[in-house]
Amino acid sequence: MFCSKCGTKLDDTAKFCGGCGTPTGVSAAPVPPAPVAAAPVPPAPVAAPVPPAPVAAPVPPAPVAAAPVPPAPVAAAPVPPAPAQPVYQAPSGGKAPALRYEIFGANLPAVSVKLNQGESMYTQSGGMVWMDNGINMETNMKGGLMKGLGRMISGDSLFIATYTSMMPDQEITFASSFPGSITHIELNGNSIIAQKTSFLCAQQGITLSVHLNRSLGSGLFGGEGFVLQKMTGVGHLFLEIDGSLVERVLRPGEKIKVDTGNVAAFEESVQYQAEMVKGFKNILFGGEGLFLTTLTGPGKVWLQTMTLPTFAKQLMPYLPKPSN
Repeated sequence: MFCSKCGTKLDDTAKFCGGCGTPTGVSAAPVPPAPVAAAPVPPAPVAAPVPPAPVAAPVPPAPVAAAPVPPAPVAAAPVPPAPAQPVYQAPSGGKAPALRYEIFGANLPAVSVKLNQGESMYTQSGGMVWMDNGINMETNMKGGLMKGLGRMISGDSLFIATYTSMMPDQEITFASSFPGSITHIELNGNSIIAQKTSFLCAQQGITLSVHLNRSLGSGLFGGEGFVLQKMTGVGHLFLEIDGSLVERVLRPGEKIKVDTGNVAAFEESVQYQAEMVKGFKNILFGGEGLFLTTLTGPGKVWLQTMTLPTFAKQLMPYLPKPSN
């Protein structure tokens, strides 16, 4: 730069001419203020690492409420059924052979038996009503005189008729001597005690004998007396029953009271006793007399709805009376 008045060369920043002192007109450059020391800027905080959002475990679906299961019923102690539910088994001493038979005739019954060759049935004298031609008959005292006398005491005949088939498939029929029923019993080594005159017929493996009642009370007042029939062995037998038949199986210690005379038969394990009717009015007006028969288990019993003395008593008013 040059001074405008004297032409002296000047610095570009000179405010006055060094030769003549004339102001050059250049304004002094503003002195910038001293920079204010900026407060140290704290470093930006390092952001703590943000943990990844936890992955939510899959929520299992709410279980469907099952229908309430009813509590299992408490099994009650089995109550043995009354008549047709056997809970006692007779002692076994063998197996009775098979027998083909048919009971027919309703209240006037008979039993028809089919015999193979060599098979036999026996009955008291007069018990057979018809038979096929291939059956042989033999009559004897079966067991000797003493056993024959015992059978007579128990209501059967001294002589026994034995029928043996000499050909295959032969039929023989035995009929009851009184209106009522015929029952079939299979013995496997055990014994049956029956009322007098109840035996109809049996296989050869069955022994028929007399049974003496040792109880004074039941012998005098039980309705069957001191003498009964006893059937023992292995085989099939048939009994005559007065009236209709009911079978009962008694548990150990179980008792049944029966009107005197209505006991047809019972297994040997059953206790047979007479018991006096309780109550003065019951004795006088009950119509059952002084005593009842008590049967105590275990064992099977056969009961009948009628007795011969009762039947005869009902007929007596209608029988002709001798005239004077």
